[in-house]
Order: sequence, then C-alpha cells, then structure tokens
Amino acid sequence: MQRNYCRGGFTLIELLVVIAIIAVLASIALPVYTGIQEKARVTQDLSNLRQIGLATQMYLNDNDAVFFLPTDNWMQLLHPKYLPAWKIFQSPFDSKRSSLEDNSLSPISYGFNANAKQGGGGTGSISSDKITNPSSFILYAPSQNANAAQPFDGKAAAAVTVTKDSAGPGGTNAGGTHNRGQRINACMADIHVENLLWKDFSSDAPDPGASPAPAVSSRWHPDPSNP
Repeated sequence: MQRNYCRGGFTLIELLVVIAIIAVLASIALPVYTGIQEKARVTQDLSNLRQIGLATQMYLNDNDAVFFLPTDNWMQLLHPKYLPAWKIFQSPFDSKRSSLEDNSLSPISYGFNANAKQGGGGTGSISSDKITNPSSFILYAPSQNANAAQPFDGKAAAAVTVTKDSAGPGGTNAGGTHNRGQRINACMADIHVENLLWKDFSSDAPDPGASPAPAVSSRWHPDPSNP
C-alpha cells in the first residue's frame, strides 16, 4: 500500500526568506526603540534640570534672592536641604552616574552658568533681579567634557560650571547631549526648562535668529550691557 508522507522541514530558500523578513523587521524596529529610549532620557534630563531650578528658587527665597558664586560648591548648598536626592545631579546621558551620595567621588552632570556674577565679569554673587532677561538667561545646563568617550567630568568636591561652548571641569565641547549632538537641555533663570538646538544654545544672539547678533549674549550674561 502506498503511503503519503508530509514534508516535515523547510527548504533552504524558505529559511533564507524567513531570515530576510526577520532582518527587515529588526532594521525597522531598532531605530524606533532607540528613539523611544532617547526621548525618555531627554524627558528625565529636563525633569532633573527643573528640580534643580526649583531647589535654587527655594535657596533664593532664603538668601535674599542672591545666587551662590559660580566658584562655590553649589551642589552641596542645594543638597540635602532643598534637593533630597543626589541622583538628580546626574544626567541620564552620563555614563558615570552612580548611587554614591554627596562625596568627592559623586558624579555631577550639570553646571551652573559661570557668568552668573555681578557685572557679568565681576566676582560677587548676583541678585536674581539683576538678570535682564530671566526667560532667556541660562542658569543650568549639562556640563560636558571635550572627550566624547567620557562626556561628563563633574565631581561633587569641586565647582561645576558651564558656558556656551565649554564646561568646568571638562573643557571645550562642540555639541549637545542628544539628537546626534544637535540638541541640549537647559534651565533658565525664570526656572522654566527648554530643549534647545545646539546652535541656539551656543549662540551670541539673545533670541534664536536675532539679527544683527549683539556682541554679548543674554543667554549667557545676566546683563549684556555690562558684561
């Protein structure tokens, strides 16, 4: 009697087709997944900056609206009195972030504007009412290192500052923290946070696209008329 046997396996061509389909689906899914991850980091980064800004506002309320000096260890002036969790000082874009609390080894990802001084180039603490354009003046931003392999270099035991194109410690940086270096987050002096294009963040114009650009930026100097 003749028997009919069902074929129990795939041919080589069928296997190659299946593998090709899986590869195509993976190539579509990976960028989407990566994009979702980056958006989550951006959101957390903005949240950290916002909480640091709110803690600073409470500090100002207790100190006659006068900021700390850029040379101060501002992190320890805010934590733990005004900011309960040290991890808020650590950006999700910082590969060195850790659970260490308030000591010389603790990583710091954000910097205080190094130009936040009396008369811009002066040495005294600045009062918040001396900032001519608080909605544009950058108070905090990621403090990056020039070394791309280690993008942040702040330590809790030292002052951590930021300017439009450099950070202390760290040095010169040429791009933002996300969107392939094209964007960066910042907290303004009125305590609102923004996701900025790098070219606007590092601009000498008080507002994106301002023309002609002034010699001194109101983003980076509290009073551009007295830098």
